[in-house]
Order: sequence, then structure tokens, then C-alpha cells
Amino acid sequence: MYEPIRTKSVHSMADDASFPHRSREEELDIQLAGHLAALLAVTDELRALAPSAELDTAAERLAVQVARLRRGEEPARSSVAAAIHEPHLAALHQRAHALAGRALVVAASRADTAAAILAAERMDAHAAATRLVGAS
Repeated sequence: MYEPIRTKSVHSMADDASFPHRSREEELDIQLAGHLAALLAVTDELRALAPSAELDTAAERLAVQVARLRRGEEPARSSVAAAIHEPHLAALHQRAHALAGRALVVAASRADTAAAILAAERMDAHAAATRLVGAS
């Protein structure tokens, strides 16, 4: 009644040794580097709009962590804000807080203490900045 299957199952093809596989740790490295790179981009936007030594230090620490996770590949950096109009500082701090939270979750599951500490520090800093900017 039915024609027999003549090709290999996609599931058995996925076990093929020629197919490139990544370990869970490699996948988490890629994900963590992406979250930290996005946080770095928002930090660079904030630095362009409201320069501060604290943001400069945070940006450099983020760049070091991204490079470490990407095995020496430096992250792309922006010296000017990417937005056409001046974004609201509170919204940027909220976005940075959310990105730092995502990075913290991945760093914790990866057991990357340095990245987890940095992400937690950035969450605290952006939460405080959001309250400060929102109050003014």
C-alpha cells in the first residue's frame, strides 16, 4: 500500500561524522559572546551620549571578555551612537540591563565566573542608572 522509504533518515544523516558538531560548551561560548557583544554595543552608545570613566572601564572589560570567548577575535566597536536621533538614556540603560541579565544566565550555566561577575556588576550599574535618569 505504501512505497518503502529508500533514502536515509535525516536523523541518521545527522550522526554522520562529516557533519560539524559543536559541544555544549562551544555553543554557550558563542551565545555568551553574542550577549556580551550586544551589551558592549549599547555601552558604546551610552558612552557616546553620556561619557564617563565608569562606562569606559566597563566597555574595555566587556571587550576583553568577548575577545576571550571568541578566542582572540576583537569585537566590532562603534565610536558614535548608531541611532539617527538621540535615544532616551533610560531606555538604553534598560536595554543594557536586560542584555546583562541574559549574559548572566548563560555565564552561570557555563560556570564562567569572570563573565558572570561582570554581567552582574553591569546589571547593578544599569539598574542604578535607570533609576537615576528616570528621577531627573
